Amino acid sequence: MNIRFETTGCRLNQIESESAAKKFVDEGFEVFLEPLTAKSAIDENTALCIINTCAVTQKAEQKDRRIIRLVLEKCPNAVVVVTGCYAQLSPDYIREMGNRVACLPGQIKSRLASVPSLLLKKLSANDFEPVAFAKELNSSLFVRNDGKDGISENAFALSTDSFLAHSRSSIKIQDGCNNRCSYCTINAARGHSVSLDVQTVIDRVVQLEKAGQAEVVFTSVNIGQYRGKYGEEYLDFAHLLNLCLEKTEKISMRISSLYPEVVDDYFCQVIKNPRVRPHFHISVQSGSDAVLKAMARRYLSKDVLEACNKIKAVKDNPFLACDIITGFPGETEKDFEDSMTLCKNCGFAWVHVFPFSARPGTVAFSMKQKVPQSVSGERAARLNEWAAESKRNYIDSCRGKVFDAVLETVKKSYLFAGNSGKAVYHAVTENFLHCEIEADSSAVNVKPGTKVKLRILGQVEQGLKKGGETECRAEFVFDK
Repeated sequence: MNIRFETTGCRLNQIESESAAKKFVDEGFEVFLEPLTAKSAIDENTALCIINTCAVTQKAEQKDRRIIRLVLEKCPNAVVVVTGCYAQLSPDYIREMGNRVACLPGQIKSRLASVPSLLLKKLSANDFEPVAFAKELNSSLFVRNDGKDGISENAFALSTDSFLAHSRSSIKIQDGCNNRCSYCTINAARGHSVSLDVQTVIDRVVQLEKAGQAEVVFTSVNIGQYRGKYGEEYLDFAHLLNLCLEKTEKISMRISSLYPEVVDDYFCQVIKNPRVRPHFHISVQSGSDAVLKAMARRYLSKDVLEACNKIKAVKDNPFLACDIITGFPGETEKDFEDSMTLCKNCGFAWVHVFPFSARPGTVAFSMKQKVPQSVSGERAARLNEWAAESKRNYIDSCRGKVFDAVLETVKKSYLFAGNSGKAVYHAVTENFLHCEIEADSSAVNVKPGTKVKLRILGQVEQGLKKGGETECRAEFVFDK
């Protein structure tokens, strides 16, 4: 029987889902990673559907619930395993959504690794019944017992060096967070900060290079809290990155996200290496010092600007992006304008904008001076409009230039759909431009995961407007 995965939220969730999927593949199951939709046919051959959830906003939780109900409808013979942050924060509510639902709290998500063999035994013995299996999981394997049940909790148990849906490999090097930002549930959902030891990270990067991978992405919840053991000492991320560069020769390295305080002089010295991708996503949240203080962030707007300027001093025209929350309690129009000004001064090529979402259990949930949703949404729309224009300008600054890129699969074509005689390729450049390339398939012998060179031709307005996977047009450049 089949196994399905549904994943919401961050790239970290995607990596964990793919790692779990690989364990099912190794046991002989057929795995599907494409999401179900309302138009999907009823699937009676799926025994298990795993939903890896996000809880960063109310909207994210609404999406989680919608997917759970959809899967229960479309997969009538399946046990629906719900894990991730939403499962950590609302387990009782989730279990009540159906008698085929099993809830695996996010902090013990590693126990997914035990499910494939358990399910295989049930199926082999012709002893699989969805309701009974869900009840068994809820009452035994999916119950946290502080180690008394003999199962060790390992935040890095879900790891793989081969990926079913991504051409660019990733390594989760850190999980959890020790900060207690006033609006955030990550501390409660993922627990305190833990780090993968340095030698394990190096060994995996070396193995990926030997396997022919062109790029590896270092992912984390808070990379600034990485402290990996190395012999008798503990190293921060910058020193880890430097060692990974020293121990390899070809593989390029990308950083998923940064906090401003990570960007010190030593970090900048390390990222001068051309194998470190010129793409940096900085967790900012606001450009107003008053709002940052209310958020309990540990930096000021000047620290963000200084970090961006330091990066731009050592990397040529890097792609800089950030997160901004609009409508935080007490945010005035001037506070919002400070955020706009900071984004412009930093030269962010893209901004991920989130209207404030009050999360139960956080300090901000009870804060007074609420900003009306209409105001928060209007501010988000203004910032989104500026972000789209900034990305257009960045793409224009790259027009005609040649960049390294990694070829990926085509997800949706805005440019060449239905154009017979030509193949459509999708690639992500070193500076994180998502490109679509039209070429004669008989003359181009490349496959997903291949490192290629691309010349940027121009922007794709449809992709920019719709938030699609394609932002610009490009052409292959081959060495003569």
